Amino acid sequence: MKRYANLSGHSGVVAYEDRPGAIVIQFDGGETYEYTDRSAGASVVAEMQQLARSGKGLSSFIAKHKPGFVRRR
Repeated sequence: MKRYANLSGHSGVVAYEDRPGAIVIQFDGGETYEYTDRSAGASVVAEMQQLARSGKGLSSFIAKHKPGFVRRR
């Protein structure tokens, strides 16, 4: 997983992993969620991937849109 840049300094996201058609996100509590094109929608996953790479806004996006996930660990 790649470390999330957290440019705002207030994110609960600590790491992420891009996959074709999916993104896995690790939160500061240690839990990970996998979001896929099928569970959340392709445009939502693409936006989450872009936010993850930019290092800002991912946690807020998830809190606002509450995308569906396929797996939680």
